[in-house]
Amino acid sequence: MRFSFFKTIALLWVGGVALAAEDRFLRDVQPLLKQHCYDCHRGAKAKGGVNLAAFTNTASLYANPKLWETSIRQIEDRQMPPKDEEQPAEAVRLKLAETLTELLDNPAPEFVVRDPGAKLIHRLNRTEYNHTIRDLLGVDLRPADRFPADGGGGGGFDNNADTLFVPPILMEKYLAAADEVLAAARPEYLVLTHPVWFRRERVVAADNVEWFARRAFRRPVEAEEVNRLLGLYDATRAQGHPFAVALKSAYKAVLVSPSFLFRSEGEQPGQQPWRLNDHELAARLSYFLWSSLPDAELFRSAERGRLHEPDELEAQVRRMLRDPKARALAENFTGQWLGTKRLHTTVSPDRRRFPQFTDGLRDAMAAEPLEFFASLLAEDASLLRLLDADYTFANAELGRLYGLTNLVGTNLVRVVLPNRQRGGIVGMAAVLTQSSYPLRTSPVLRGRWILEEVLGTPPPPPPPLVATLPADDKVKEGLTFRQRLEKHRQDKNCAACHDRLDPMGFALENFDAIGRWRTEVDGQPVEARGVLTNGEEVNGPVELKAALLKRKQLFLRHLTEKMLAYALGRGLEHYDVMAVKEIAERVAQSDYRATALVLEVARSYPFQWRRGEQAPLAGVAN
Repeated sequence: MRFSFFKTIALLWVGGVALAAEDRFLRDVQPLLKQHCYDCHRGAKAKGGVNLAAFTNTASLYANPKLWETSIRQIEDRQMPPKDEEQPAEAVRLKLAETLTELLDNPAPEFVVRDPGAKLIHRLNRTEYNHTIRDLLGVDLRPADRFPADGGGGGGFDNNADTLFVPPILMEKYLAAADEVLAAARPEYLVLTHPVWFRRERVVAADNVEWFARRAFRRPVEAEEVNRLLGLYDATRAQGHPFAVALKSAYKAVLVSPSFLFRSEGEQPGQQPWRLNDHELAARLSYFLWSSLPDAELFRSAERGRLHEPDELEAQVRRMLRDPKARALAENFTGQWLGTKRLHTTVSPDRRRFPQFTDGLRDAMAAEPLEFFASLLAEDASLLRLLDADYTFANAELGRLYGLTNLVGTNLVRVVLPNRQRGGIVGMAAVLTQSSYPLRTSPVLRGRWILEEVLGTPPPPPPPLVATLPADDKVKEGLTFRQRLEKHRQDKNCAACHDRLDPMGFALENFDAIGRWRTEVDGQPVEARGVLTNGEEVNGPVELKAALLKRKQLFLRHLTEKMLAYALGRGLEHYDVMAVKEIAERVAQSDYRATALVLEVARSYPFQWRRGEQAPLAGVAN
């Protein structure tokens, strides 16, 4: 999605007055299009059928936002203008992409089309499968750990429906997993009622099959569905197998049914969006907060038709967040949003250079942000603690890295920090390590990480054939690493991006490549000073965090985007802009409380509604 690129400001303010969006297009976009684009993209013979001259004001942008999203990507990637044409200065290129993004991200109300998004047929990912089996059968075998890896799609999460494919081998895995978990399940989880002398055995079997399928399918089941499943029971019983074995044959069919393996929602004819029924809403809510199926209380609320009521929805969300299963939200959302899951995959500091980086330390690093986010939910604390806090979570090994010598054991506990150098996500070792190279820190990677994952304003990729920097940070040819980077930045094609990236990365130079505090690099004092593009000077992590807090609205908007994408199981699109803005505004009004973010996502239009079967083209103003 192009939706979150370059959101350096939500609106452009001059003298306290917001400039009209149409004025910005005419003033800042159209002249550049005339200079660099109209020769090829104008009139009936426009290349690729793209006639940019047809767009005469901001209103016309919203007739084809996808075209402009593609255009922004091509501008940033330097695909347009073509290499053999006159090229704009790099700063001009970035400004054009930024302006177009701001216009698309901040449409005036009259241009907004309310579109809750496409129907999703959502395969349970590996985490969801394991948790669902655990809560359905009372076993914790984690069979999905042996399934093929899940993809990662829009929004950066592995629950994105568009990337949850079904490779052929997966069906074999499902069959084997069903046998394994049914064999391990305790009898009390498998049988609702047992046959007794005054009830026919098949009637009892029907009751059990209906009960099991309703829980597994996360909705009421039709009589026809129950009868099909009972056919397997009958066939197995006719072969002489006992009641429990025959019942398991029907249960196995449930566990390999698309109604179990996929979360799907019903159909309604016509173009109008429609509201999810309460069982569909319950499933969305439980997989958002628990990565698992609805429990009995949530199911009862749906059965009574009350879940859509605002007070009942809030009560259920707050109850679910108090449940230990809500840890799934902290684990699955935080590790993917911050990228710290990479510590167990692609991030690998050089262990000869950093022998302190053990498997135990890596695990503690990865757990720290998860425990921190879980504490925000448990305490209903301010989300701004993610930017700056006076505490964190550490065990003995991570504590030693942080200079905290009074910790023992392997379990992470809450600790008060002695100063403000480290509190918040930018001072966490997991973040600092995964934004470094194996042998050295990288102000560029760290600056990019802050722009992308904290502020939601990632820079474009570097120009082709850009010069690379050395793999380590030792002094070479009399130049420190920072001096070599400053020399690299003198290239005008590199300067525009580095002016945004480097100052934030330099402010974290007191942290080495595994997150230890340092005052020297190869015998030279650490230089942690940088000047942001607005002229603000930051020197070290404390001042950097203060600068980020000044941008708290930008941070909140990006965090809202990520949380909404995770909750929906899809990447966000241009038509989600207004929902994001509304959620963020309400969270800010609630003093940035963590539960307010979860609640507002659950209350939001795209979470509770779905596009009709024959929806109009999204983004076209009525």
